[in-house]
Amino acid sequence: MLRLLGLIAVAWALGFAVFMLRLAEPADAMLTTDAIVVPTGGPGRIPRGLSLIEEGRAKRMLVTGVATGLRKVDLAAANGHPRAIACCVDLGREAVDTRSNAEETSRWVREHGYKSVRLVTSDWHMARARMEVGEALDEDVTIVRDGVRAEQPLASLVNEYNKLILRRIALWVGVG
Repeated sequence: MLRLLGLIAVAWALGFAVFMLRLAEPADAMLTTDAIVVPTGGPGRIPRGLSLIEEGRAKRMLVTGVATGLRKVDLAAANGHPRAIACCVDLGREAVDTRSNAEETSRWVREHGYKSVRLVTSDWHMARARMEVGEALDEDVTIVRDGVRAEQPLASLVNEYNKLILRRIALWVGVG
């Protein structure tokens, strides 16, 4: 039993090392996709998406997980880019977590008929967000990872890694 626990601990530690070494990098700024999806929750995500929209790197942007009552004018006041927000940004209000961000994203992508999506989220959140969005979208939709650098305490990184493992297991056994 101790050997099994030791093996599990070593596997977890090696997996965590790989997780840390593979934190998402920013995507090529010149790359163009049909759409940009930005889950709320971390600094730098929305400004990165808005800059890409202004540069013409996508047709539209979905900010998923927006709080009830937040308006586009509020988003512009906090982040700038008022013209990009007015013309090209949709606010998704149904999502409350990463899984529901993916479901909201899937509905929006299907509604618009997009075939490529740039997922803009924090580098430490990308693995789980990409997994969830990939599960929710149709297989013919390309997802481009665009990580936003974010400093996180070690405890938060461990927590995110554990969530990733648990969610991956849940998907393998067919839960959700």
